[in-house]
Amino acid sequence: MSAFSRNRRRILSLWLPRLPTDRIKRQIVFESAGPADNCDNSPCIVVARQNNALQISALDNAAADLGLEIGLPLANARAICPHLQVFDADEVADARALNIIADWCDRFTPLVALDSPHGLFLDITGCAHLFDGEAALMRIICDALTRQGFAVSAGIASTSVCARTMTRYATGQIIADGEETEAVRPLPVFTLGAEDAITRGLRRAGLKTIGDVASRARHEITARFGADFTVLLEQALGQGDAPISPRKPLPDYIVEKRFPEPVATEGVIASTLSRLAQTLVTAMDSQGKGARRLEASFFRTDGAVRTIMVDTGQPVTKPDVMDRLFRERLDALNDPLDPGFGFDLIRLAASRTEIVVQQQRDLDANVHDNDELAALIDRIAARIGGRRVVVHLPQHTHIPERAVLAAPAQQHLAVAMRAAWPARVEGEPPLRPLRLFEKPEPIKVPFATVPDGPPHQFTWRRAEHAVVRVEGPERVAMEWWKQDGQTLTRDYFRIEDEAGLRFWIYRDGLYGELVTREGASAPPNWFVHGLFA
Repeated sequence: MSAFSRNRRRILSLWLPRLPTDRIKRQIVFESAGPADNCDNSPCIVVARQNNALQISALDNAAADLGLEIGLPLANARAICPHLQVFDADEVADARALNIIADWCDRFTPLVALDSPHGLFLDITGCAHLFDGEAALMRIICDALTRQGFAVSAGIASTSVCARTMTRYATGQIIADGEETEAVRPLPVFTLGAEDAITRGLRRAGLKTIGDVASRARHEITARFGADFTVLLEQALGQGDAPISPRKPLPDYIVEKRFPEPVATEGVIASTLSRLAQTLVTAMDSQGKGARRLEASFFRTDGAVRTIMVDTGQPVTKPDVMDRLFRERLDALNDPLDPGFGFDLIRLAASRTEIVVQQQRDLDANVHDNDELAALIDRIAARIGGRRVVVHLPQHTHIPERAVLAAPAQQHLAVAMRAAWPARVEGEPPLRPLRLFEKPEPIKVPFATVPDGPPHQFTWRRAEHAVVRVEGPERVAMEWWKQDGQTLTRDYFRIEDEAGLRFWIYRDGLYGELVTREGASAPPNWFVHGLFA
């Protein structure tokens, strides 16, 4: 055994060759609330338009037994079997079904990658012993998918390409590390999964098996079929490897509870989450860390997976805080957590953690206040969503609508508490409203003092307002490097009408600056940007 092949990963490849038709049959069963009439016996095909003709893109076993194959025109297929069930291809639905299966596979390993269009890779390195070995693990997965109505082929090897190659020819193969070359040599070249043009070229050259191709010099293969195919061949032979790309990043900490019998009661679920939270805190405490993002995953016996996520503003190191956040999140769900026939696995993961910084909490009252405020923000965010709880940060600009940035409070609370705002003059009214309109609203000004004076009256929302008091103008020049050539000058006025209402309005441009397409002078536009309390 070479040094390269020693202590390598173990990859389980899953291939669902009938995924489109299996998905359609499952959908028919669910919609009919019972077995679909003749669904299992009548040949079923999926067609897609290729080269201006409808061709078979997927078929079930019954259709394959009749001699139909992928790429056959629909007209020819109907001539062979007039009573075919024909469905349109839906790649989006197929991808969604594959992702649902991948979510279910997370119960075996957190490293699950897509092998589109109809395959998955599971990195089972170091976790197969939890299921009594690789053979038992593969059997558990295949039996469960078969019960769910999916045809599946599986294989295990030390490289993803070798495992995938084996699944294209037979199911249930387990290739020991270092034996990849001998395992794939007798397989036909189409199992490599190369492009159809390359596969046809290999056959025309008399290279029908992978062993035939491997017997040729690498430079000959590269010159004829390209460097990418040579890399693919070496990976299938176990002479090279490429990492898989998991769908989700690996959490920092994971704890889980498996049940011999499915559980469905709220009390058992809540108590299980509490025990998992205690175990998770113990694991994090050993390394001085706290959780910033927690994910609770509930795996149902029918394959459905539900994941609940909560974020925190500060690292959480107490189980009761985790319990409170998840209770808030579960109570606020629009779609309640449906256990169906029960959960057989509940998992709690800390997908993002931080080192806990110890602070003097006995003498500093501000620390206690900050902790209480952060805890309140976490509870509100768990109920209504983190993006809806914001703090405002000052920005270095004099443009009013850009002077304040709304940012999620959980991530920016500390920055917001240190932010320096312009000081207000004692005894003077505010120069600007506390709240601005999201978009300035136009007003009609019949006449105003030119060239830069205030209006005498204006119409806003179909109501006329006579101006009795004015403060201003406050001239604001636009930032020319951000305006795409529009550098109009704004003159802001604090206006009070006869009813005592106070407005913050501005004129967009100066009189005499704007011209029409015909070259005539055009009056500037007026807007109301906010209201004073």
